[in-house]
Amino acid sequence: MTQASLISPDEIRHRFAAAMSAMYQSEVPQYTTLLELVEQVNRETLEANPALAERLTEADELARLDVERHGAIRVGSAEELGMLRRLFAVMGMYPVGYYDLSEAGVPVHSTAFRPIDDAALSRNPFRIFTSLLRLELIESEALRERAAAILAERDIFTPGARELIALSEAQGGLNDEQAERFVAEALETFRWHHDATVDLATYEALHAEHRLIADVVCFRGPHINHLTPRTLDIDEVQRRMPAAGMTPKAIIEGPPRRDCPILLRQTSFTALEETIRFAGEQAGTHTARFGEIEQRGVALTPRGRELYDRLLTHSREQGTGGDNATHQQRLAEVFADFPDSESALRRQGLAFFEYRLTDAGRAADKVAEADLETLIERGLVSARPITYEDFLPVSAAGIFQSNLGGGDNGAYAGNANRAAFEAALGAPVTDELALYAERERASRDAVLQALAY
Repeated sequence: MTQASLISPDEIRHRFAAAMSAMYQSEVPQYTTLLELVEQVNRETLEANPALAERLTEADELARLDVERHGAIRVGSAEELGMLRRLFAVMGMYPVGYYDLSEAGVPVHSTAFRPIDDAALSRNPFRIFTSLLRLELIESEALRERAAAILAERDIFTPGARELIALSEAQGGLNDEQAERFVAEALETFRWHHDATVDLATYEALHAEHRLIADVVCFRGPHINHLTPRTLDIDEVQRRMPAAGMTPKAIIEGPPRRDCPILLRQTSFTALEETIRFAGEQAGTHTARFGEIEQRGVALTPRGRELYDRLLTHSREQGTGGDNATHQQRLAEVFADFPDSESALRRQGLAFFEYRLTDAGRAADKVAEADLETLIERGLVSARPITYEDFLPVSAAGIFQSNLGGGDNGAYAGNANRAAFEAALGAPVTDELALYAERERASRDAVLQALAY
């Protein structure tokens, strides 16, 4: 096998994302309706705002707008998580960020497997938010042991997937034919199964502890529980969902609507109640799969995140108000203290930006003092917001809870354990803020070097 015959991990990821989308649309037809709605809203938004369309094109964002930005799965054991890390590496996806959802009363901790360099993100930004069930947080020892025994009996990977992962590691990638087989085999891990691996009584016991525990433990694999297109106007999608036959979750998670979007806003249609066959020929239902929508803004610096978290905590102390309109109004009032212009975010060090020479900058003579703000004011350098590619633990927990039913469990709270998660993963997770900081630093240094004597 020559290196020349191997195809790019980005291409494999692109094929996998397309296959995943096709599979999920066939399994959850309502998701196709959601994609159509998001595409319509995006098209109308761009037509009404040519300046936005131009900005997205210049930032290489428009071409990848229609690619589903992420999916989500939940696994039950360290072995499953470690093997998933190897599977995703075949597609150029690496663990970024540690998310402790126990702080919001959900018994999992998570990472996002995603591409990490600019070229890979431009090719296809697809990522999988992956959560590991924390059996140690289950209060009942008997239930804990029963769940562990059930998980130990299953293998969520096909023999073909295991073989091709090992082959990719041995030869440094896959050729075209191997990649096609890999996508087909890997897809089986994420497929929905109407048959549970346990009897109804076991399911109900785990369900009573937490619905997410039942979802992770009682099936043959970590079925994809949602995919997520990216919208340019999440408020409009939320408003139109009922007319399109979808019931939206009560509130949009994340920051309020702003002139300069920050971080991540998310909503979804509520999960489907699906008929399940349990062991012993018993019938029942399970609720897990749904369709999510996201709107992404600029990545915030540590200073910006501290301000965001402080304001979000303050807004949560006031309560949601029950309906989205009230919630958004309260959020907007609280977040009035968060600057809402790109120049203010940049100058106050609240958000990350990428710097590039303008046409005037490329044509300009060298300058004696290459102060970045002066160069921007003179039109020699442009500052573009760096899109936030990651997640927010409180928002993720809110999506989980709204689609699994029920609220949080205070017994789980405050139990972050990054070391245990990384031990299960078999590798450290990358600090997402460090990725943004390095991208900003490299772009700043490049323009200053190009213009300085």
